[in-house]
Amino acid sequence: MKVFNIFFCVVFVIFAGLQYNDPDPYIWIPIYGYSAVLCAMAARGHFHRRAYVIGILVYLVYAVYLFFTKDGVIDWVTQHDAANIAETMKAEKPWIEDTREFFGLFILIVVLGINYFYAGKRK
Repeated sequence: MKVFNIFFCVVFVIFAGLQYNDPDPYIWIPIYGYSAVLCAMAARGHFHRRAYVIGILVYLVYAVYLFFTKDGVIDWVTQHDAANIAETMKAEKPWIEDTREFFGLFILIVVLGINYFYAGKRK
C-alpha cells in the first residue's frame, strides 16, 4: 500500500498543479490536494477512514452533478457519440471539460475507496 499511496500522492500533486490554468482552479486544486494529503498520510501508515468518507461523499455528489448536467457525461455519450476527450489538452467544448472532470473524480473516489477498505482491514 505504501507504493500505491506514494504513486497517487505524486499523481494528485501533479494534477493539482496542472489545474493552475484551468477555468476553475479554486475548485480543483483543493480537490486534488485533499486526496494528495490523504495518500501521503496513508503512505506513512496513517489511515483516516472518516476523512476518506468525507472525500468520497463530496466527490460523489460532484460527480453525479457532472454526470447529469447539461454538457455532462450523458450529453457526451448521447449527443457527441462519446467523441475522443483526450485529443487535445485544450478543452474547447464544455462537454469535454465536464467529462474529464467526471473521470478525475472517479479516479479520486476509487483511490480513497481502496484506502478506506484497506484501513478497515488493518483494524
